[in-house]
Amino acid sequence: MATTRFKFRASSVSGKQGTLFIQVIHKRVARQVSTSYKLYPDEWDADSQSVVISKNMTSDRSQYLHTLQKTLQRDTSRLQIIILALDHSRKEYHAKDVVKRFLKKEQSNEFTVFAESLIDKKREEGHLSLATKYQSSLNSLNRFLIGRQLTFEDMDSSLMLSYENYLKDHGRCPNTASFYMRNLRAIYNQAVEQGLTPQNHPFARVYTGIAKTVKRAVNIEEVQKIKTKELPADSTIDFSRNIFLFSLYTCGMSLTDIAHLLKSDLQGDYLSYCRQKTGQRITIRWEPCMQKLVDKYKNDDSPYLLPLITRPGEDEERQYQNMIHLINHHLKNLGEALGLSTNLTSYVARHSWASIAKSQDVPVSAISEAMGHTTERTTRIYLKSFDNTLVDCANQKVLSAIA
Repeated sequence: MATTRFKFRASSVSGKQGTLFIQVIHKRVARQVSTSYKLYPDEWDADSQSVVISKNMTSDRSQYLHTLQKTLQRDTSRLQIIILALDHSRKEYHAKDVVKRFLKKEQSNEFTVFAESLIDKKREEGHLSLATKYQSSLNSLNRFLIGRQLTFEDMDSSLMLSYENYLKDHGRCPNTASFYMRNLRAIYNQAVEQGLTPQNHPFARVYTGIAKTVKRAVNIEEVQKIKTKELPADSTIDFSRNIFLFSLYTCGMSLTDIAHLLKSDLQGDYLSYCRQKTGQRITIRWEPCMQKLVDKYKNDDSPYLLPLITRPGEDEERQYQNMIHLINHHLKNLGEALGLSTNLTSYVARHSWASIAKSQDVPVSAISEAMGHTTERTTRIYLKSFDNTLVDCANQKVLSAIA
């Protein structure tokens, strides 16, 4: 990776201002970029790469040096992003290529360059779910920009407010808009941490919370309709229905956790797995209804309990995302065929388990523990002194109610 540094060149005339220039080094080859930035020797600190502003200087001189410091920060950010983009291309480049791009002063989509580089890095590190969230948020922002260029300097609170209004105008609910904003803010903050841009708090005036929504759930009678509906054997809609039921059987397990369940997670009479979202370990008793579904889709060549990821090791995140769409598409059709008032999705199973458990007088603490709850803070509170037998009792009550 190329490195850059500002260097001071003193004037040959005593008492005159010197000039800053930029040195770019890559693979032991150095190139220089001349600038028109003038200052006196005692106004430059080479070690900290910053302008020295004395309390005794005039206000005009102080203002000039403050402006110069901001200019140097912008130049440094541009150079670092140019280098990131060249590294990201995975093509060989030289110091002169960095200089050439910098001197062109191209209005490149610098935020997008950094974001895409970060997304690729997350994928390489195995953080596939996070990479997918970042990518979907970046795609949304790009639709708003309609090809317009976006630098870090452009990212201010006014722009983000305009983007928020755009999302509202296009029918996005507050939680969806907040999801995009939180991910974009995370990307931006990582750029700040890397010194690519000063912290200008562009997300300070937009909504980044999580609004309470009406919980979607089906009742016991509707679960019975879902269970007993005659569907073509071994069809994708039957598979989708069975995954929905498996989620119900396993205390409202989320689809991503079902997809990543390993055969090794099942030990004797208990299934023990870590939630993909929080890393919290959850243990539940293994029941015959669960085993029946696992036996139906048994695959000796796969490490997974159920075939949501059918080609292990081959772009598993894309397989999982495709399966989400497929399952939810068929569940929606199933719900409409049954005349359910609730839009049936895989997540409805999670809410339904909690709703049915509550209707069976299961303690709220048991429901929270069994589901991993919605917040890590609440989860940690219950984990400190929770007896796992309460989880087993809670799930058995739900299974008896829907049997």
